[in-house]
Amino acid sequence: MQLHSDIPEDEVKAKLNEFVGEIYQKPPIRASVKRELRKRVIYDIKLLEIDDRRVLFRVSCQAGTYIRKLCSDVGDALGSGAHMRELRRARAGIFTEEENHYTINELQEANRIYKEEDSEEQLRTIIQPVEEAFKCIPKIYIRDSAVDAICHGALLAVPGISKIETGIEPGNPVAIFTLKGEVIALAESKLSTDTILDVEKGIAAKIKRVIMKTGTYPREWKSKQSSYQKK
Repeated sequence: MQLHSDIPEDEVKAKLNEFVGEIYQKPPIRASVKRELRKRVIYDIKLLEIDDRRVLFRVSCQAGTYIRKLCSDVGDALGSGAHMRELRRARAGIFTEEENHYTINELQEANRIYKEEDSEEQLRTIIQPVEEAFKCIPKIYIRDSAVDAICHGALLAVPGISKIETGIEPGNPVAIFTLKGEVIALAESKLSTDTILDVEKGIAAKIKRVIMKTGTYPREWKSKQSSYQKK
């Protein structure tokens, strides 16, 4: 963050701490989303260094938070004005720059080796399975007979579930997996883990985004008689 005037370090640190928690943000003019006021959560802000008017700090925040708007708002709160000088994304979900960081040149080289030498090893090291993105999300594993229905956007009913993980709560994200460990879809849970284990019928989850292509598993449901209700 580049301050527009000299501000004591203790004042900068105190003001940054005031932005920890739930904040209101309106996306900047140059943004890919609608410019309307919305809530975002700042989990933590750590001041790392101040060099003249340049402020280096680390932010842990909710997805969709605009850091350049955060810098501008902090500058306004300090009374000096400020703008974002540089941004570095060190982590996104479970992916960190220490463990999952590759350059475009490394990807190009791995692709060249794959095409010219018919070796997938380096490419498979860089390109991770999509299932890696769902490591931190509670999972529901469903029967093979229910997979294609979910791929078509059906609601997940309790009879289609084979096993589930703990920690599932209504309204929270849940990942739908096959028994082979393949991700099918991202959904919103309608029931808790305990409730799913206790009941024999009902809607367990509403599909939000389908990952697996339709037809990957054979269709074993009928539109009017299926237990996996369509939208």
